[in-house]
Amino acid sequence: QVQLVESGGGLVQPGGSLKLSCAASGFTFSSYAMSWIRQAPGKGLEWVSDINSGGGSTYYTDSVKGRFTISRDNAKNTVYLQMNSLKPEDTAVYYCAKEGPSGTDYWGQGTQVTVSS
Repeated sequence: QVQLVESGGGLVQPGGSLKLSCAASGFTFSSYAMSWIRQAPGKGLEWVSDINSGGGSTYYTDSVKGRFTISRDNAKNTVYLQMNSLKPEDTAVYYCAKEGPSGTDYWGQGTQVTVSS
């Protein structure tokens, strides 16, 4: 079965960096686009970034452009989110998601990112 396991979250000071990882299994990873989605406390889900199956095309929500970088290693079945210049408003649970033919079809359990001094 499809499994997505995020890691790398934690507590970081404003201006700091974190790198999230998502290890995928149970499907042909290199055939699917992948996304990162977050949910801040008391707010709805927000799409953050996605990357196509080959890794050559990436997309970001405006609030993270220039600060976050999505990447993938198809040999390791892993997608990453490098987050730099973190702000308190980046505090959220970050989810890795698989993009199927009709949209997001599988999610991970999430990893907490807290940006605070």
